[in-house]
Amino acid sequence: MRAYLPDYELKSTADLGQALEVLANEPGVWKPFAGGTDLMVLFEAGKLAHKSFLNIWNLRELRGIEVTPEHVTLGALTTYTDVQRNEILQTEFPMLCRAASETGGLAIQNRGTLGGNIINASPAADSPPALLVYDAQLELLSARGSRWVTYQGFHTGYKELIMRPDELLGRIRLPRTTANHLRQYYRKVGTRKAQAISKICIACAARVESGRVEDIRIALGSVAPTVIRAVKTEELLKEQTLDAQLIGAAREALSKEIAPIDDIRSTAHYRLRVAANLLEDFLLQLSGSKQ
Repeated sequence: MRAYLPDYELKSTADLGQALEVLANEPGVWKPFAGGTDLMVLFEAGKLAHKSFLNIWNLRELRGIEVTPEHVTLGALTTYTDVQRNEILQTEFPMLCRAASETGGLAIQNRGTLGGNIINASPAADSPPALLVYDAQLELLSARGSRWVTYQGFHTGYKELIMRPDELLGRIRLPRTTANHLRQYYRKVGTRKAQAISKICIACAARVESGRVEDIRIALGSVAPTVIRAVKTEELLKEQTLDAQLIGAAREALSKEIAPIDDIRSTAHYRLRVAANLLEDFLLQLSGSKQ
């Protein structure tokens, strides 16, 4: 059953300042609407519960990619296509580009936004695992001003965020200080090779010197109520020499750290097994045992 269009209201403003005033005057009433690639699916299915939306697609202040020696900063309205076309992102943040290339088809990539992928808060989203590994920071805007928060911890539960009702995601900031020194690994496993919601998604990055793990970051999607960093598994691996015994211990640690469920796309057992297999694949590549 489709939703009934006259039941809904879509409001547009001339600029960002006016949009923030709308959110401030009626916090929680107006839900920002950008590319609409997720919301329109719910609308078509008759499951779009919220009725009042604030159109932010035309806000130029939320667009653009800025590069400094320290950071790459992306406007919240940066599309997946924008991500893939940026040379700095392709060179230094390839996992984010890979995630963008595997999100839907070309039409979705042209319309869907990085900010929307974050705010939609799906644990199966493609870009958040990469953002967690890259230590992304988020700028939250309101009529009161702006604040920066770390992406890790931004999602507090299924579809739950630390963002306040009068706030809008403005920019995503990626530090450039360490990305070039890390070996990176991204895999999405779905029913098909394209245009499929992930059964599991993993992003990993590490620095290994003389066989010893100096730094490692592991993030996964579709294995918990939110996208997560596997911090306990990371701690197990840090400052250790990669060998078969350590890799086996890491598999076991990861299986205890994630909590996948059975759903329409897959089973908990399958997700546990594949997550451990993908982690092992990355660690074998780091150790030189697999090319």
